[in-house]
Amino acid sequence: MAHHALSSQESYNPNHLLDILLGKMQLKNDAALSRMLEVAPPVISKIRHHRLPVGASLLIRMHEVTGMSIRDLRDLMGDRRTKYRLSDAQGRPKPEEKAAQAAAQQQQQQQTQNTEATPSSSGNYAH
Repeated sequence: MAHHALSSQESYNPNHLLDILLGKMQLKNDAALSRMLEVAPPVISKIRHHRLPVGASLLIRMHEVTGMSIRDLRDLMGDRRTKYRLSDAQGRPKPEEKAAQAAAQQQQQQQTQNTEATPSSSGNYAH
């Protein structure tokens, strides 16, 4: 059974957040909550069983539906992190993408140089 990194925090309890949302929105069960949040029912189940973290998009949806702040929502589930760190590799282009970008830039520079080298033949004529 694979747990996500956030579940290792002792204070992390997404069930508390989900229970609070059920009460706040006066819903009877997780199926009604999933409809309200516009997510598939298994998503709520996976969150309850610590197999899926409450992601940013779901937090934003909870904020939109309830009007509660993101900070309050995170506090309710026990997520006390104040900073998020991305790995060095995240967002960095893959080697083949890097080569394609370099080739495209070089081609663009050549086109710019060719355009600057040839005078414009259109002139400033009024039609």
